[in-house]
Amino acid sequence: MNSELAARLFATTGEDTHNLTDPSVAHLMVHHDQVVSSREVPGLDVKAEHAGGALAVRFRVAPGSRIQHPVHLCFGMMPESGVQKIVMDVEIGAGAAVAVRSHCTFPFAVDVLHTMDAEIRVGEGAEYYYFERHVHPASGGVTVVPKAKVHLAAGAFFQTEFELLKGRVGKLDIDYETFCQADSVMEMRARINGTGDDVLLINETGHLLGERARGVLTSFIALRDRATAEIRNKLVASAPYARGHVDCKEIVQGQASASAIPVVVVNHPLAHVTHEAAIGSVDTRQLETLMARGLDEDAAVELIIQGMLSRG
Repeated sequence: MNSELAARLFATTGEDTHNLTDPSVAHLMVHHDQVVSSREVPGLDVKAEHAGGALAVRFRVAPGSRIQHPVHLCFGMMPESGVQKIVMDVEIGAGAAVAVRSHCTFPFAVDVLHTMDAEIRVGEGAEYYYFERHVHPASGGVTVVPKAKVHLAAGAFFQTEFELLKGRVGKLDIDYETFCQADSVMEMRARINGTGDDVLLINETGHLLGERARGVLTSFIALRDRATAEIRNKLVASAPYARGHVDCKEIVQGQASASAIPVVVVNHPLAHVTHEAAIGSVDTRQLETLMARGLDEDAAVELIIQGMLSRG
């Protein structure tokens, strides 16, 4: 363990470093392919080992366990270049509940590749809240490729939020697929600010397989300069009383370009799925109101964009 490196890495995320020393708060800090600090709490079992050129992380919450404080995960690299490959195997036992705050931080990246390949199983009646924040430099020298298969048992709840608001995105390629059984709930949200020549690709699919399964896919994207984004969100409802909604909002400035492809498929007469997509520049009335109050155009645009992203 390297407590000094763990503290330096964690400090770049903006989180309170007290969480590293609090014995009631579980954490796992990974620098490149090495675990530099970890702590478990009752009901939580986390193991990491090298396998096939990647760091394989096994994350288990025992059935019925309700983890009191958010678990902090941090995957990062301080050097300017390198490759980090993480394989996550997550199982949340029946009736358990846990919230995770995960940070991927590459503050000095010039040429960094980060991949995450996850298999997630949320047991019957269990709850899994997953918040992922990325910290990138202004250079945009990061390629991020997160992929996940998520399986929700009957009555399970899964909420995930991906946030990248500061620093350049670089290249981002998200691919998530979720399978929802009866009475389960899935909420997936992305909030991303792209500039320069950033490239954003989001491909999210939710399968509402069981009766009364519910799902929401939401994307809030801001693009400026020459940044590009392609958002593909798909919901498939195949059971009675399954309900879902797809929502994508994108603000485009400068020479940026965006596409949103919401797809809804209904395979049962008692299921219902809706979708909404909006792409455009900042609202003219909002812009004029803010400029009338003394802001210049650039500051007003920034305020509108940050407001949209924060509401996401």
